[in-house]
Amino acid sequence: MTNVIERERITTTLTRAKAARPLVEQMITLGKRDTLHSRRQAAAFLMTPAATEKLFNDLAPRFSDRPGGYSRIIHAGFRLGDGARLAIV
Repeated sequence: MTNVIERERITTTLTRAKAARPLVEQMITLGKRDTLHSRRQAAAFLMTPAATEKLFNDLAPRFSDRPGGYSRIIHAGFRLGDGARLAIV
């Protein structure tokens, strides 16, 4: 979660991407509210203060007019080592 917020794009397995997507959407919704309570909720969930600042200062204003669907999962093929399906969030 923290890496998605900080880097805005990560490559991971499809299963993890599907699990992370609702959490990313929830964090961006908290960022759109921009209250003290939502800042504390996001800070409790995210691992670094830099990710919290980026969420409220950069990402939330970018999606302020969108009612939902902030992230996408793009299929990226298969991993060489074990053949796991990869995705970009």
